[in-house]
Order: sequence, then C-alpha cells, then structure tokens
Amino acid sequence: MKSSKDTGAKVLPAALGVALKKGLIGAALFSGVVNLLALIGPLFMLEVYDRVIPSRSLPTLVALGLLVAGVYLVFAVIDIIRSRVMSRIAAAVEGALGGQVFKVIAGTPLKVVLDQDPLKPAQELEQIRAFISGPGLMAFFDLPWMPVYLAVSFYIHPSLGWLALSMIALMVLLTWLTDRGTRQAMRDGAALASQRNRLGQQAHAGAEVLAAMGMTDRAAARWQVLQGRYATLQRHSADVGGFYGGITKALRQLVQSASLGVGAWLVIQGDLSGGAIVAASIIVARTLAPAEQIIGTWRSLVSARLAWQQLRAVLEIFPEQPERTSLPKACSQLRVTDLCIAPPGVQRLVVQGVGFSLAAGSALAVIGPSASGKSSLARALVGAWQAIRGQVCLDGAALELWPDAQRSALTGYLPQSVDLFEASVGQNIARLDPQADSAAVIAAARQAGVHEMILQLPQGYDTPVGEGGVNLSAGQRQRIGLARALYGEPFLVVLDEPNANLDAEGERALARAIEGVKARGGVVVAIAHRSGLLAVMDQVLVLEQGAQAAFGPRDKVLARPVAIADPRVAKGGGQA
Repeated sequence: MKSSKDTGAKVLPAALGVALKKGLIGAALFSGVVNLLALIGPLFMLEVYDRVIPSRSLPTLVALGLLVAGVYLVFAVIDIIRSRVMSRIAAAVEGALGGQVFKVIAGTPLKVVLDQDPLKPAQELEQIRAFISGPGLMAFFDLPWMPVYLAVSFYIHPSLGWLALSMIALMVLLTWLTDRGTRQAMRDGAALASQRNRLGQQAHAGAEVLAAMGMTDRAAARWQVLQGRYATLQRHSADVGGFYGGITKALRQLVQSASLGVGAWLVIQGDLSGGAIVAASIIVARTLAPAEQIIGTWRSLVSARLAWQQLRAVLEIFPEQPERTSLPKACSQLRVTDLCIAPPGVQRLVVQGVGFSLAAGSALAVIGPSASGKSSLARALVGAWQAIRGQVCLDGAALELWPDAQRSALTGYLPQSVDLFEASVGQNIARLDPQADSAAVIAAARQAGVHEMILQLPQGYDTPVGEGGVNLSAGQRQRIGLARALYGEPFLVVLDEPNANLDAEGERALARAIEGVKARGGVVVAIAHRSGLLAVMDQVLVLEQGAQAAFGPRDKVLARPVAIADPRVAKGGGQA
C-alpha cells in the first residue's frame, strides 16, 4: 500500500503542491509574527503597573500607548493578510481538484458500483475548503508557539510555568477524549447522510411512480428513519464536542484566575512584582488559546480529515492521464478482437469472445434476445466501459492509445436512454462545446433529419431543453441525441436502439442518417430490436447469452435459424 505522502502527491498536481508549500510557509511565518506581536499586551501591562503608575509619568503612558497602538495596527494587518492567504490556499485546492471531482462524479458509475451519494465528492471538497479557510487550521499554526509562551511563563516564575504546563497536559487529554468520542459517530453520520441523499435523489427521479402507486408515504417513512438516525449521531457528536469544549473554556477561565492567585501569592512572598501578575495571567491564557481553539473546532477538523480520506480514495480511481501522441484520424477500419466485458464493479462477464471487423462505409446491426449483452457491447465500442479482455481498435490503434479529446471526436454514441443536459438544443448537439461552429451544429441536425423540427421550437436552436430534456418529447430527445452523435462527422457511430421512440418519419430520417454516414466513409453499429432498421445495414452480428452466435452479411445471417432468436426482429416488433 502506498504511503499517504505518495498518495497525496499523486492526487494533487505537482505545480499546486509547490504553490501550497510556499503558501503554507508564508502563513506559518505570518502566524509567527502575529504570535510575537501578541506579547505586546502583557509587556504593556507590565510597564504600566511597574513603571508608569509608580512614577506617575503621563508622557511615559502616552508614549507606551502610541507604541502599543502602532504594534496592534501591524498585528491587525498581518492577521488579515494571513487570513487572506489561507482563503486563497483553500480556493487553489478547490480549483485544482474541482475538475477531478467532476470527473469522479461523472465517471464513477463507469468504473465501480456506486454506493454513495453521487455528489458526495463535491461536498467533501467543500468541507476541505471550508476547513482550510476557517479558524481551525490557523490554530495549528499557533500551536508551535505554545512552547514559547510556556517558556515565558517559566521565565516569569517556575510556579506559573508549571501551572500552564499542567493545564496543557489536561487539554491534550481532553483533545484525545474528544477525538475518541466523535470519530466513529461522524464517520457513521457521513455514511447515513449519503444513504439519505441517495434516497432523496431516487424519490426525485421516480416521483411519478411514487405518486401513481401510493408509495410516497412509505418512501417518506424510510427517509424519516434515516434522517432520525443521522440526527442522533449528529446530536451525539455535538454533545461530546460541546461537553469537552465547555470543560476547556472553564479550564481556561480557571487557569487565568489561578495564575492571578498564584501571582498574588508570589507578590506576597516578594518573588514577583505587581505588574507581572497581570502580564503572567495574560501570557498563561495565551499559552492555552490554541489548544482551546483546536478543541472548539474539532468536529470540523474530523469532518475535513474524513472528507479528505474519502475524496483521496475516489480520486485515485481517476489518476491524471498521461499525454498521448496524436494519431492520424481513423478512416478505414473498426476491428474488435476477443472482446470480454463486465459491468463496472461486477465480476460477471456479460459479453465474451466477440470479434469482428468492419471496413469504412459499412453498417452493422447487432441483434439478439434481451439481456444478451448488446448494450454492453455498445458501451465498450465507444470506450464508456473498459474491456476485461480483448481490444476495440480504430485503424489498428486500440481505444486506449487515442488521446481522450481525439477519441471522442472519432466516436458518436446514442444510448438507449437519451439524457440531455440543461442547456439549449444547439449546445446539446454540439456536445457542450462553447466554441462550436453553428454551421457544424446545423449540419449534424440536417444529417439526423431534425433541422426542420428544431426550427419549429419556440427559440429554434436556442430553445432550452430543461433538466434531462424535460421540455421535449421522447421522440424529440432521441432525434436530438442522434444529431449529437453525428456532430463533427465521427468515424464510428454507435446507436443503441435508435428507433425505439421514433414514428415512421423518424425512422426514415434515421435510415437516411445511417446511409449518410456510410456514404462519407464512416462505420455504423446499431443495436436493432425492430426489423425496419435492417434494410440499411450491411452486416449482422447475433448475440446469445453474451456470446457471438453469428456474424456476416445481412441476408446470409438472417437466413440462418439462429438469427430468429428474437422474434421481434423477424416480425418487426416493438421495443424490447
């Protein structure tokens, strides 16, 4: 297992690591100056009681007052700068990891079984940012100065030093007790919060089912159970933190009064001056301040630490991709060799031993019964799912060899469920490219036969589609999804049941689009459950229970009995 140091270096970009190191060193130096300047208060009190009052010198008092005012002004400026440095460090961490966090949110379902709130990585990054910019981390910069204040206390008198040291030991014990009492509860609370949020997202997505089948109250009861357990753990953590935090505050007040009492006893014994009593009281209290502040922010510290551990674990699933050499644009062949596929995070093969080759200008229909692996094959062909074994090659180069941007430009994909983003119709067709050429967007829409339909929308290509395309019908979403797949004239176009929601006109437009891809030298792979699509296909691949049952020219394969495995293909039936 790699050390946390190695892991951190892997997660954080090298340039950011150097910048963070410099920023933290700067914040530590500012903290040192702030802590040194904080000694001006006790020294001022010492001078006032031991020099000004006995001498009754007003000019001395004015001079000391002006000096202290100037020092405190510098103190304020440096403390403000330190706070701004920390906020900028927090923003730098958030900015550097924000893109990776989004890749985790978008890509986790393609790599592992999702067992948490999909937005949890973003929430964890926000917790880390809040902790870095908050008072909790700055207390750790003040912590190394506790020995300095402790040494000053011993210098004033050993009795005061031992008093401060005993209180420090007691606060260390309280910190350990706080950590032991809250760590597991906060970890369990984070897991429950994730489970509760997943239930909320499922309820939002399945609102129609809940309402239509009277399941809302039952789902709400499940929500209440999770919320109740989460609230109980949060209350427990707050009670433990509040308990030890209250003891810490009381001890700090007590030690300040105790230092006055010890100082008074030392004055009576003739071992201390009157001014040193007040100065010692302030210094002893200042010695304990960082420990008190750490205990007071312990919950945020534990939350940030837990968030970083969990975030680092998921970021390791998505390491930075090395730069790859750009390859010539694919233009001649799709080759699949001994392809074996399993769903992300599952050890069960759903496709095994599939192999075929398609030349430019050809189209392949993939048919077979339900659950035979057709959609899984489609996902692997475009790189959405990683193959367990075998390869998908474009012009002889495996998908893994292509830089991500170049590979995505070479492939177009229309999934079974067409999810559009909350943007305009044109932006969805352009694959959210802010620099997209309007002519290329319109060309893709024309190839999909959807240009005229888009012009009938309220704002044409600028019409917002709403969340998930809610402002459009299922057929409109599918046809716009087809235009998105065709955008940029990709070499490989993979269509998963592209005619599932189309009427007769839509099917004719789909057939023309496939013919257009073939005419320009592209390759089309379409999952077919309706026979109307087969007329424009050249090759047919039959899958049965994840295995390749037949492959070859359309008429030859369809004449074999194995090709009639799914009667809906033979009879022109509806969607599976």
